[in-house]
Amino acid sequence: MLPADAPSPWIARRSQLAINTRPAIVAEDGALTHQELALRAGMVAAALLAGRRSLQGEAVALLARPSCTWVAGFLGILEAGGVAVPLSSHYTDREILYILQDAEVKVLLVDGAHVRTVGLSGVRCLTLEDLPMGGAPPASCTAGDRALMLYTSGTTGKPKGVVLTHQNLEAQTRLLGEAWRISETDRLLHALPLHHMHGVVIALLTTLQSGGSTELLPRFDPMAVWDGFARSTVWMGVPTMYHKLLDAFEQAPEEVRRRWREGARGLRLATSGSAALPATLATRWEVIAGVVPLERFGMTELGVALTNPLDGERKVGSVGRPLSGVEVQVVDEEGRLVAPGEPGEIVVRGPTVFAGYHRRGDATREAFRGGWFCTGDTATLDQEGYVRILGRTSVDILKSGGYKLSALEIEEALGEHPGVGEVAVVGLPDEAWGQRVVAAVVPRSSWTQRMTGEELRAFCRERLASYKVPKQILLTEELPRNAMGKIVKQALVERLRSQG
Repeated sequence: MLPADAPSPWIARRSQLAINTRPAIVAEDGALTHQELALRAGMVAAALLAGRRSLQGEAVALLARPSCTWVAGFLGILEAGGVAVPLSSHYTDREILYILQDAEVKVLLVDGAHVRTVGLSGVRCLTLEDLPMGGAPPASCTAGDRALMLYTSGTTGKPKGVVLTHQNLEAQTRLLGEAWRISETDRLLHALPLHHMHGVVIALLTTLQSGGSTELLPRFDPMAVWDGFARSTVWMGVPTMYHKLLDAFEQAPEEVRRRWREGARGLRLATSGSAALPATLATRWEVIAGVVPLERFGMTELGVALTNPLDGERKVGSVGRPLSGVEVQVVDEEGRLVAPGEPGEIVVRGPTVFAGYHRRGDATREAFRGGWFCTGDTATLDQEGYVRILGRTSVDILKSGGYKLSALEIEEALGEHPGVGEVAVVGLPDEAWGQRVVAAVVPRSSWTQRMTGEELRAFCRERLASYKVPKQILLTEELPRNAMGKIVKQALVERLRSQG
């Protein structure tokens, strides 16, 4: 790792790309080369600085649709010495207000589609399309300076601001670019939210810093994504996206499927993250694309830490091995290494691990043990060093009748039923069992009237030990999700408890 006071390696790499005339961004509002993007970012930086030499770590929020304008705004904040705080257009005014206050934002950058009054005194609002011409040289930033603040989903309390430094961003994008061999010849098809680690750092910034180009879609639309594969080399998605893509494929006419299949097989790399990829989805994708998606493990606090190899064996159900330069262990409650095959918690250290939670020193200290970040994810490690996630310790490791059960294992078994579209397994408080294992299943449309919860329980008994079979299986039309499409299990638990 670089000394904290070393010059920012992120800014150094941006300076190298400022003379690159290859394509960088394609979006609804046009297209920019890397050189043109650097000029646009310089305009944003000049407007933010207003004659100052640096923002010196001031937080600047960004609220804009996926576009060239968004990317220039984001890069301009960092080049001005500020901390970028991306917001979602799906946030309510109340949610925006909370983040602006918690992050101590002084300036809000918006595009023309998001000019709005947020009701906060002391926050200056700048419209990105109305900035004056001109530019400014990058501020003098160090490796340890704060660069980005991303807010957690808040499923276990109020969202926390995760602070990432210039070194964090440079290390993550460089190491991931090396592992997945992202290069200037790559074109990423991007439909992920731009206020999450996956969308902004893992996908967009890794491609940008590698000199490649990105096509920003305005939203995730399965048909637009299938069509986009033909002009792309890289696609990064989450399991929910794969589920919707596969459903759209199965419903399309054969001539359309043929074209879509050809596009998917032309991809150099397709990844899945942000949640465990069910083996059934991986297999269905492999039939079409010829290879299973490359699954990896990451968090807002550390980016990607583990990945299946680009070349070599991709183990379905595994998230692979550590990135170069990142240390990963699986330990017991005392912090001791567990034996291969035994469950334990994933802990991580290395140059990608975040600097801390904004204004939450206690939470930051609680997240680390002996210099290792404690992920809260339970996993096993095999003899070859591949890690298999069993689930979030808090919601996916269930304690029922004296047994510790993996919700993901039960979900995978249910997912083998041809009528199951999506499934989430949770534990409800129960006096007799400790936790009563309940599965919520979204049937495939053609199966809605053809199966019952009891039939699915019988299906599980053929595949799982009796103590792992859910006590109850409920059919539902949809599952609660966050902006990434990730199932929010705590919300599901609350819904089921309210229904009795």
